[in-house]
Amino acid sequence: MKKVSAVIITYNEARNIEACLASLTPVADEIVVVDSYSTDATPEICKKLNVKFIEQAFLGYVEQKNFAMQQAKYDYVVSLDGDESLSKQLQESILAVKNNWQKDGYYCNRFNNFCGQWIKHSDWYPNKKLRVFDRRKATWAGINPHDHIELKRGAKAGNLKGDILHYTYQSYSEFNQKIDYFSSIAAKAYYKLGKKSPWHKSVINPSWAFFKAYFLRLGFLDGYNGFVICVQTANITFLKYSKLRELWENKS
Repeated sequence: MKKVSAVIITYNEARNIEACLASLTPVADEIVVVDSYSTDATPEICKKLNVKFIEQAFLGYVEQKNFAMQQAKYDYVVSLDGDESLSKQLQESILAVKNNWQKDGYYCNRFNNFCGQWIKHSDWYPNKKLRVFDRRKATWAGINPHDHIELKRGAKAGNLKGDILHYTYQSYSEFNQKIDYFSSIAAKAYYKLGKKSPWHKSVINPSWAFFKAYFLRLGFLDGYNGFVICVQTANITFLKYSKLRELWENKS
């Protein structure tokens, strides 16, 4: 049987971290939490449980997750965010994989809870994420804040049954604040890469994002919350390009 390290990055996750850790306990031989100096009860909750707790100033989502991954004792890793947990079926799938590890990484479906409602459509489900992997064959990559695991050339991936249960925003105001926050991070990341923001990207890209999520991916079936999510999918795209345009204008 393979030994598995569970790896989590946190910042002010007192609302969710205990459920996250409890869901990992049946499958992980070690749990590593890398915390960005939380100001809530996250450190106290983690320290009272059997985890390896490390404090590290936030480096960026991609950079922080790569740092955290390297703190693990074992090469086989299950990676979660502090507001995520494993469903019972996914726990069983991971235990089965530990006994018969055949791929270099495994995708899981992420099931998102928004304002108390499980969202079953739009871009929010199945929302596949590669979160179970051999770290020798993988690295965190992407453009902040959109991180993802990237397997090395020739590595093979499979799929696991069960869901990562993601407890996202529990109020519309919290969602609005995060949209503003994440769009700023994305704009700065694009700016550092030299990406430009022609006017049409602020019009066409948000419009397409809404159309795809709401109509093609059936976001309307999730009712009012589905509409809110699809509007904000368009909004974060609009804000990203608007803020990127502002950065270039300020430079000139």
